[in-house]
Amino acid sequence: MKFGLENMETICAALGHPERAFGSVIVAGTNGKGSVTAMTSAALDAAGYRSARYTSPHLERIEERFVIGEREVSTADLESAAATIQSTVERLVADRTLETLPTFFECATAIAFELFRRANVEVAVVEVGLGGRLDATNVITPMAAVITSIDFDHQDLLGETLESIAREKAGVIKPGIPVIVGPVVPGAHAVIADACRERSARLIDVPDRVRVSTRETRGTAANVTLEAGAYRLEDVTLALPGRHQIDNAAVAFCLFTELVGLGVRLTPQAMRTGLSEASWPGRLEYRRWRDAEVILDAAHNTAGARALATYLRERDWMGVTLVLGVMRDKDATGMLSELLPCCRTLICTTAPSPRALDADSLAALASSVATRLTPGPRTIVAIADPARAVADACRPGARVVAAGSIFLIGPLRGILR
Repeated sequence: MKFGLENMETICAALGHPERAFGSVIVAGTNGKGSVTAMTSAALDAAGYRSARYTSPHLERIEERFVIGEREVSTADLESAAATIQSTVERLVADRTLETLPTFFECATAIAFELFRRANVEVAVVEVGLGGRLDATNVITPMAAVITSIDFDHQDLLGETLESIAREKAGVIKPGIPVIVGPVVPGAHAVIADACRERSARLIDVPDRVRVSTRETRGTAANVTLEAGAYRLEDVTLALPGRHQIDNAAVAFCLFTELVGLGVRLTPQAMRTGLSEASWPGRLEYRRWRDAEVILDAAHNTAGARALATYLRERDWMGVTLVLGVMRDKDATGMLSELLPCCRTLICTTAPSPRALDADSLAALASSVATRLTPGPRTIVAIADPARAVADACRPGARVVAAGSIFLIGPLRGILR
């Protein structure tokens, strides 16, 4: 991993600036940015635009990161664009224009821009990979920026306070653009407001702009009415389940209204489609396997674990079997504190990543956390192999939740499918 925009700026210049070939929206935030990206992309597609989205990381296939017209790019198109980026990078390294090799994420981001240019994309929704200020995606000049939320994650890279994390994410703010900000704590909000003032950007606070009333839930998805000024969407059943998606829908709706003001042709029906038909796999995704009910959720930090725990309580899914795998650099204690009261059995596993916390260490930590919780799990075991862990969990009639890391959820999706 390497922070800085020099490599990306050099690569984009050598490619003839593909990132300037389309309009764009950039979406930053600790949690919720993938959901808002999916909602916005779906709305733009429904409005008739040649739209695209770039997200990360992928669950199972790298093609998932590059979506044009609500479809993943073909492997052939991906290989062609990747070959162009590879030959360009090799030339730049050979003539010492690039002093260091670009990272995987820098190459993937350049591939996205090249794919979107070749496909004549009109508007792309670009999700920040990590942070914002020095993220590879931040070479674009967007028509609008979104900061969905500020919470603790990647403190080793972004800082130990919410204010320092907000400062990094506020790096996506460009001069003169609207900046849509979801509900954030006052200290983080002050940092974002300062950045907007410094760059003459227009700050739009979603809690002040959008009124949301929740009429009911149908199954697992909220039914909401959203109002912002002259805009009103009534009786919208959100495609993505979980109470936290109400906040994400409000952020997306606020963005929609701002895009209309910028000349983007988003009709109320297109807005409704974006909220009611967006797809974002691996997030509170329900499946049945071996006569067991399974929820897959890529809750990979404390805030995500808290949202998952709230969802389980509201669905009356307490006493579940939890299959958990986390990364070493995550706040595993915080995640365990949120999730252990929901489970009767905890199966700790090792997510397939070099960054993963091993199953035995996670189980030892869980046992320590469980002594301070009431209720807590009755059984804590370590099964390092994720496939064996989920097979052990999925007994007939069981309710199973798999969570903790995107790098765990991806392979488990393949197994369950």
